[in-house]
Amino acid sequence: MMNYNYSQNPGPFDEIKRFFKQGSALSVLILVNTGVWFFIQVLKVIFFFYNNPDGDSVASVLLHALAIPASIPALSMRPWTIFTYMFLHFDIWHILFNMLWLYWFGRILIEFMPSRQLVLIYFFGGICGGLFYVLAFNVFPVFEQILPVSFALGASASVMAIVTATAVYVPNYTIQLFLIGRLKILYLAIALFVFDFFMIPSGNAGGHIAHIGGALFGAVYILLYRFSKSTGKPGTSPDLIQVLRNLFRNRKNTTHSPGFNYNRPVSDEEYNLKKKETQKKVDDILDKISKGGYDCLTKDEKEFLFKTSNKR
Repeated sequence: MMNYNYSQNPGPFDEIKRFFKQGSALSVLILVNTGVWFFIQVLKVIFFFYNNPDGDSVASVLLHALAIPASIPALSMRPWTIFTYMFLHFDIWHILFNMLWLYWFGRILIEFMPSRQLVLIYFFGGICGGLFYVLAFNVFPVFEQILPVSFALGASASVMAIVTATAVYVPNYTIQLFLIGRLKILYLAIALFVFDFFMIPSGNAGGHIAHIGGALFGAVYILLYRFSKSTGKPGTSPDLIQVLRNLFRNRKNTTHSPGFNYNRPVSDEEYNLKKKETQKKVDDILDKISKGGYDCLTKDEKEFLFKTSNKR
């Protein structure tokens, strides 16, 4: 008698359920954005039953309270909007495409970096995009007439920061695009940046400017992050990186490195030598992932990368 075991590949819905059950930082960001959008739609239905079919009251109140205004005096009265605007969507296609891009590139980024870096890039990329939008509308005369009534909303700037950060950190990572084939994500990020720049005069200028601000932050952040790692010495990270990391660091910095003997103190020379060896091994693993994907790693390499990421 022979027994046969059939293994069925998980479907797309199974993958989605597994992804959200993990409770990662990426899934939380997607759930918060989706939850805010769903809450707004529920309010619109409630207002419909009270003889306001267009939901104009809901839209005007929420826009006034949560969207970031271009006017500096208005922004000074609602400073929280620099954070809230990046979770605010009204159109289903707007949130759908933003969340798809966030999911695709967020999944790639957290293969190579700790999840807290994803959160930092999302928030500060959104802030930078919002500030670029406000600055441009107050500097350039073409926006003078619409300045008092202009506002911005959506996670696009944050998403562009993550897309660009991922492309700069692993530029040789390739994805499969319909009708195009295999393409390095660096080329895709460059194409999106150029597209946003040339689309500024064509409509939604504020949105495209915010995208550019978010993308620039993502690129600069990764360059500083790489520089801070390449120094090989504790406490020599650039100020920006150190400040951002301290916001999400729950424990004191130690001089421990993977594989070190914790029972005795170490000298600066021993620490620096061990850290350089660890960094070289991490770089070799990242190069291997960029060429063959995460699945090509051995079990030991995956464990080493996981432990090293958690110690940073």
